[in-house]
Amino acid sequence: MGALRIAIKDLEIFLRDRGWLVQLFLLPLMFILIFSGVLSGIKSGEQDERVSLTVVDLDGSAASASLIAAIEAAGGVRVVPREAAEAEALVAELQIGQLLTIPAGLEAAIQSGTPATVRLQSHPDARAVDTEAVRVVVEGAVQDLLLEAQIIASLQQVGDMQAALPAEQQVFDEERILRQAREQFASSKERPLVTVSQQLAGTASEGDSPDMAHLAVPGFAVLFVFLAAQATARSIYDEKRVGSFRRLLAAPIGRAELLAGKALPNIAIVIVQMVVILGFGVVGLPLLGRAPISLGQDPLALVLMALAIALCSTGLGILIAGLSRTENQIGGLSTLLLWATGVLGGSMIPLFLLEQVLGPIPRAVPQYWANRGLENVLLRGLGLEAVWPQIAVLLAFALAFFAIGLWRFDYE
Repeated sequence: MGALRIAIKDLEIFLRDRGWLVQLFLLPLMFILIFSGVLSGIKSGEQDERVSLTVVDLDGSAASASLIAAIEAAGGVRVVPREAAEAEALVAELQIGQLLTIPAGLEAAIQSGTPATVRLQSHPDARAVDTEAVRVVVEGAVQDLLLEAQIIASLQQVGDMQAALPAEQQVFDEERILRQAREQFASSKERPLVTVSQQLAGTASEGDSPDMAHLAVPGFAVLFVFLAAQATARSIYDEKRVGSFRRLLAAPIGRAELLAGKALPNIAIVIVQMVVILGFGVVGLPLLGRAPISLGQDPLALVLMALAIALCSTGLGILIAGLSRTENQIGGLSTLLLWATGVLGGSMIPLFLLEQVLGPIPRAVPQYWANRGLENVLLRGLGLEAVWPQIAVLLAFALAFFAIGLWRFDYE
């Protein structure tokens, strides 16, 4: 009961502090709107992210034009036509990532059935994924071109054989057969009967891609939930500064119960934070003309993830209180630490970008595991069996924070 009374007292004090209310509840919503707007602007821009492929067409025929059009239409590759001399100079200076050279006489070689070589060069430092993507697209376009040529040649042979028949037995003439085949080729490219849609398991399809605010909601929820740790540390410091903490020590309650009473308000505040931020994503975003976020497919996974994050944030607050000796350390250093680890943990920069640049380093901070877990639940719709590793890591962080904080805590 002593811990509960302390917790209620701290909550009453917290509710009277408008500064904390603004920082922990209003600022996250403002950040979500600002950053989602910025990211949406970047997404809606016309930035071309396709792999650039320089093409030198030495043939200038209908066959080479068809090949280039097929490469462009395949998606993922942007064709940049250049003259041979210019392209050779850029290759010599290693300023071209991918270069395709279409030889002279390509169309004649296809029609006569003689071999021809289309040369594809790659920069030595080009990303392997880009090189492979270009190779697959070019090979696919070449195979389609050859298939069309072979079909037309076969139809011409049929026409030649049919020409020897009496006129009354000729159903179609050669010209009509070839025209029909070419029209069918064009139709199949414009209106394919089968298309392929690729996506990660548990994510939305391309047509239902989430609003950029959906990416900001879990990130800033984690960022500001961990910033609440500073409120726990500041509450303990204020008790020491005014002398009330010494009176609490003289009360008939144990030290563990005392610290539990100081920790419970932070857990409650964090849970309310999560409800407010996620509730804004569900209810507030539609009022602003955006699609609402999804709360995932497994409510239990979301609840356990929120509890693990709350315990980790609270343990971090106890750790900060145990290590800090002055108000400046709690205010300045802890704020810098929490913002830095929040950014490193993926709250403001997508995790896949951080891991590409920093490798496994972001995994050293608890915010990484919190962001990973929330994204798995909210954005990918994964269940408890998929997010229990993140929950386990967060609980391990929380236990370590509590242990070090209690060990270093100054009760005087």
